[in-house]
Amino acid sequence: MEIRISRAVPILRIFDVAKAHEFYLDHLGCSVDWEHRFAPGMPLYTQVSRGDLVLHLSEHHGDATPGSAVYVELEGVRALHAELAAKQYAFLAPELEEDGEIGTSLTLTDPFGNRLRFNEPPK
Repeated sequence: MEIRISRAVPILRIFDVAKAHEFYLDHLGCSVDWEHRFAPGMPLYTQVSRGDLVLHLSEHHGDATPGSAVYVELEGVRALHAELAAKQYAFLAPELEEDGEIGTSLTLTDPFGNRLRFNEPPK
């Protein structure tokens, strides 16, 4: 039998749903695909996405470690930077980083210390 791995979905720890929505939905432009709680008042486990970027966000202790990093390869990092800069998010003003070997990157840090590094490799 052939093994075919289809995708990996990072799980990022969050502590406040409102702050997570402000960052991932309002600022980054993701949509909520689904949300799950075992019962009302229990921690949230949710999936957000934008294009091919899919992330799981969890309030559950032990699901993930705050301060994690996710590498996201894309085309159009300059357009993403311009889009995010135009939104004037009060808590983040990232700059583009140029590196001839790895490309151009934009690192965003969410309110929980998780880093999303969007990188456009050199052509």
